[in-house]
Amino acid sequence: MKSLQGHPRLSLLSFLVGLHPISISTFLKRIYFRGIQIVSERELAQLAQVRPLLFNFHEQSVIKDCFKMLEKKVAEYEILQEFMTLDYKNIPDAFNSGNELRNREKNRYRDILPYDSTRVPLGENKDYINASYIRIVNSGEEYFYIASQGPLPSTTDDFWQMVLENNSNVIVMITREIEGGIIKCHHYWPISMKKPLELKNYRIFLENYQILQYFIIRIFHVVKKSTGSSHFVKHLQFTSWPDHGTPASVDGFIKYVRYVRKSHLTGPMLVHCSAGVGRTGVFLCVDVVFCAIEKNFPFNIKNIVTQMREQRYGMIQTKEQYFFCYKVVLEVLQKILTLD
Repeated sequence: MKSLQGHPRLSLLSFLVGLHPISISTFLKRIYFRGIQIVSERELAQLAQVRPLLFNFHEQSVIKDCFKMLEKKVAEYEILQEFMTLDYKNIPDAFNSGNELRNREKNRYRDILPYDSTRVPLGENKDYINASYIRIVNSGEEYFYIASQGPLPSTTDDFWQMVLENNSNVIVMITREIEGGIIKCHHYWPISMKKPLELKNYRIFLENYQILQYFIIRIFHVVKKSTGSSHFVKHLQFTSWPDHGTPASVDGFIKYVRYVRKSHLTGPMLVHCSAGVGRTGVFLCVDVVFCAIEKNFPFNIKNIVTQMREQRYGMIQTKEQYFFCYKVVLEVLQKILTLD
C-alpha cells in the first residue's frame, strides 16, 4: 500500500483513486453517476410540452395558420407528392472514399455511403468511417450533427475515436441491435457496470443506466488507453421503433427528441440508426423543427430534408418516415393551440 506520508496536500480522495492518471473531477463524476435516477417521468412529460418563447395573440395566429397549412397538406396527400419531388434532386458529390477497396468492408450497406465533401475524417491521416457532418440552417441558426451508420464489429474502435475527436457528449441510437432476426447494429458498449468493454484503443465503462418505456439512457465513461484521457457520454437508445413503419406513439418520440436536445452540451450531436439515413433523418428534421417552434421561427420541412440530403445521400428513406415528421409536428402544434 502506498504511504500518504510526505504528501501533506494529498487528499484521501486522491489516495483512494490509487493515483491513477484520471483526475479527481473524473472520479467524482463516476461516483455521482452511479445509482442515481437519471430522469423522472414528470420531467419527461414537461419536456414533451414544447412551448414557444412568445405566445401572444399574433404568435398564436401564426401557429394556427401553420397548423392548418400542414393539416391541409396531410389531408390532400400533398406530402406524398412533396416527398417524390425530393427524389429527383441531383446527387451533389462523389463517394470515392467509401468506394475505395480498403474501405468497402467498413460499410454496413454498399449503397449507403458518405459524400467525400462531408464525411467525418478520423485522425491526422483522415481515415474513413461511414459518417457525415450535417449542418442544417433555419432562420439564421445552425444545427450541427453527425449522421452515422450503426457500428460494425470491425469499426467499433473507429466509432469511439469519432466520438472523442468530435467531443460529442450525446449519442442518439434509433434502432435495436437485432430487428426481425436481422443484425442492425453491433453492440458497441459494455453489458455490465461491473466490467468495462476493452477495445484496442479505448476502455468503455458503463456508469449508470435507466430503462424507460420508450428509450434507454446509459452513461458511459470512455478512457483512451494511450493517454488516459477521459470523456463522459450520454447514450440514448430509442427502443420503440417497430421493424417496419414508424412508431405508434408520437408522444414517446417527442419525449425522446426533447430529452436528447436537453442532454446535448458539447460537439455535434451524434445520431445513428442502422444505415444512418432513415430514422436518423427523421430525428434531425424533428429536432430542428422543435427548436424553431420554441424560438418562434418559421420552418419548412421540405427545405430541412433537402439540406440533409445535400450532405448525406438518402436522408429520410421512405414516404412513411416523411409523413411521420409531419405527424409529430402537427401533434406538437395542436398541443400548443390548446394552451390557455
